[in-house]
Amino acid sequence: MTIESLKRIYYFGKTRSEGSKDMKELLGGKGANLGEMTSIGLPVPPGFTITTESCAEYNQLNGTLPEHLMQEVHTNIEMLEQETGKNFGSENNPLVVSVRSGAAASMPGMMDTVLNLGLTDKALDGLATAFGNRRFALDAYRRLINMFGDVVMGVAHEEFESEFDRIKEECGAELDTDLDESGLEKLIEAYKKVYKTNTGEEFPQDPYQQLEKSIKAVFDSWNIPRAIRYREINEITGLTGTAVNVQTMVFGNMGEDSGTGVAFTRNPSTGENKFYGEFLINAQGEDVVAGIRTPKNIDEMSVWKSDIYEQLLETKRILEDHYREMQDIEFTIEREALYVLQTRTGKRTGEAAVKIAVDMFVEGHINKTDALLRIPANDLTQLLLPTFDPKAERDVLTTGLPASPGAASGKPAFTAEEAVERSEQGESVILVRKETSPEDVSGMHSAAGILTSTGGMTSHAAVVARGWGKCCVAGAGKIEINEGSMTISVNGRTFGSDDIISIDGTSGEVIAGPVATLDPELSEEFHAVMEWADEYRKLKVRTNADTSNDAIRARDFGAQGIGLCRTEHMFFEDDRITDMREMILAETEAERRAALDKLLPHQRSDFTGILTAMDGLPVTVRLLDPPLHEFLTHEDAIQQELADHMGISIEKVKSRVEQLHESNPMLGHRGCRLSVTYPEILEMQVRAIAEAAIECRKNGIDAKPEIMIPLIGSAKELSLLRTRVEQTIASINEANGDQQPLDIPIGTMIEIPRAALTADEIARHADFFSFGTNDLTQMTFGFSRDDVNTFLPDYIKQEILLCDPFQSLDTSGVGQLVEMGTNKGRSAHDNLKVGICGEHGGDPASINFCHNAGLDYVSCSPFRVPVARLATAQAAIKNT
Repeated sequence: MTIESLKRIYYFGKTRSEGSKDMKELLGGKGANLGEMTSIGLPVPPGFTITTESCAEYNQLNGTLPEHLMQEVHTNIEMLEQETGKNFGSENNPLVVSVRSGAAASMPGMMDTVLNLGLTDKALDGLATAFGNRRFALDAYRRLINMFGDVVMGVAHEEFESEFDRIKEECGAELDTDLDESGLEKLIEAYKKVYKTNTGEEFPQDPYQQLEKSIKAVFDSWNIPRAIRYREINEITGLTGTAVNVQTMVFGNMGEDSGTGVAFTRNPSTGENKFYGEFLINAQGEDVVAGIRTPKNIDEMSVWKSDIYEQLLETKRILEDHYREMQDIEFTIEREALYVLQTRTGKRTGEAAVKIAVDMFVEGHINKTDALLRIPANDLTQLLLPTFDPKAERDVLTTGLPASPGAASGKPAFTAEEAVERSEQGESVILVRKETSPEDVSGMHSAAGILTSTGGMTSHAAVVARGWGKCCVAGAGKIEINEGSMTISVNGRTFGSDDIISIDGTSGEVIAGPVATLDPELSEEFHAVMEWADEYRKLKVRTNADTSNDAIRARDFGAQGIGLCRTEHMFFEDDRITDMREMILAETEAERRAALDKLLPHQRSDFTGILTAMDGLPVTVRLLDPPLHEFLTHEDAIQQELADHMGISIEKVKSRVEQLHESNPMLGHRGCRLSVTYPEILEMQVRAIAEAAIECRKNGIDAKPEIMIPLIGSAKELSLLRTRVEQTIASINEANGDQQPLDIPIGTMIEIPRAALTADEIARHADFFSFGTNDLTQMTFGFSRDDVNTFLPDYIKQEILLCDPFQSLDTSGVGQLVEMGTNKGRSAHDNLKVGICGEHGGDPASINFCHNAGLDYVSCSPFRVPVARLATAQAAIKNT
């Protein structure tokens, strides 16, 4: 198909509806669903959608609309005119449209919208005459000049707001709605002057010129910073651009019999099967989502217009039955007639995702596998976060709307930039704003929580916060925010950027100072989802744990063993770091062994606790991995203290520190190389593991230790060190009288590319492989994990890489080494057990790869275990 023959526009209306919900890639989510809702008979104002392919062409043409596109736009406007009986730009009965973005992935508020488009000086009179309401027409026109000026022409919104405030004061109007026709006429003239001063041209009186410029502006908004940042945060990649939806306007600002609102078919915070939303009387849609006015709860509509409320409830039923999913809908009431302007899958918290999935299964809307696939695995971490202790004392300042659940304490930050900067410096901050805008997205993401003084449960702040599982309190109207002095005031009390406040996203309370927290109570629905996941998954899930407390927590979350127990962390405890440093500073093997003898009881005690916690489950213990210099210090006072303790000069300490310095320690004297040079370290650790296992057995504990030798690069390394491990275990068995001799599996960590390439040779000396994908990624890419942030954001922004390879496994590169290592290893050792224990073990996309690669288990941090259990089930279902 040639570019000229591409169909770039799809119409939806009573005469015909060309789009459907399955066309999101081409029409964007909004356009696809407008076509779908029209097809099933819902009251949708007619319009048309310009495809995402057209946006891609526009960008390829460096900001030039594709040839013939505006001709097709004219044709579709004519179809709208025929269906509605109105004429675009007419001074009699004008057609007025909205122009909105809509990508395949939902990006609420991140791209641009223009409402009331097509109004001109002449069309204003026509609209007033057609509806018999001049004040409404004036209000619609002033909104267009403001929005078109801001969105399309780049005139700062604040300049329009300043004029609005001035004229309200002149006219004695307190609220926007108090301004009469005369005041609005003055405002329109003032807006036109602002427009001309900033653009150098008159406000366009040709509706098609307005439309063409607005289409370009929506296409351009695909690449504005806030949209790019939102896609980065949410890992949205591979899309070609946004669609443009041109739709007949219906007006919620026509008086007390009109209104507009946003609703969710279920509660997006808790998942409760109850209609949830807000509306404003005599308003347009942006008034609700922008948080400029605090709206009414949707339940109040039954008092205002009970028949409309019943129609909305019926619309809720129709949409849920049709989509079999919780929906987020936008609606407008024009003179007591209901219109549905949008539906999309509603963003929700992790708690709500779990409850909605389980409830929809119970209600018969979906089956069990659908329920499991509906829950974003990463969102389960939200359910595991601490909550405020209900018994703790609270100095409650005020109560707003509980927009997104959770608990957050921090110091106020008054701009998005400030929140980013201070959080990067390690501070916990609460972003405090009158209302948030899409430009605040980076600060919202960085902050521990979000607090706004205006806006409602469906405002921009609330919707985005819920999508991220970020604590948010909105509409706390008693709070006065002074950005200039960087203070907030409430009930006569003032708080600055050095004071701590807390927000409770479940109750809406704003609290002075920190509040004690508790571990959360997990719901019945959560446990049901975990049980369902275990029915389907093939991969086992272990945990990375270095203490008995972590082991217990992970086991409670369903871990089936420990895939990585890092022994180096144990040496940093206060009661043993001195002995560790003494061992490093020792000049002879005898001195090292003497120091190691002091460390042995500590190691044995640690392993006993962990093996006891994991009674009956495997525990893979990694022998010492980091270079020895990491245990030493450059601080003079501590060096002097160590010298005094050992009875040596500080110069000797400094000399040893300098001696251990390496230009590239990650590729230096570490891992198995330490055991080659200092076999006594390996012997002490193996002895501690074995003796701990024996002690556990005496106490009736089924201890199942496994010994993992890190950083192996050749079969000879592993052969040598395996022999030393076996000899140490044999000596302990002999000392124990060979009663129930220990049979401890010995394996290695595959984290050097050469190990994967020669895995068949290495497997002859291994009982198991565990891929250490953190280091394997580092060595495969040639990236330093500690320095990668200096350039990686640019790689992701320019889509050289689609995501951070240290967070989600690079399946095409590092993944090949994992597959090769697994296949080669099993070719030489049929029963070779293979797992993964890097950070990727808790990443759903990486888990999907591990499932397909045929691994036996993944291992992740304790709080990622539920995520991994669900992700392994999802991988099994998707790849069946």
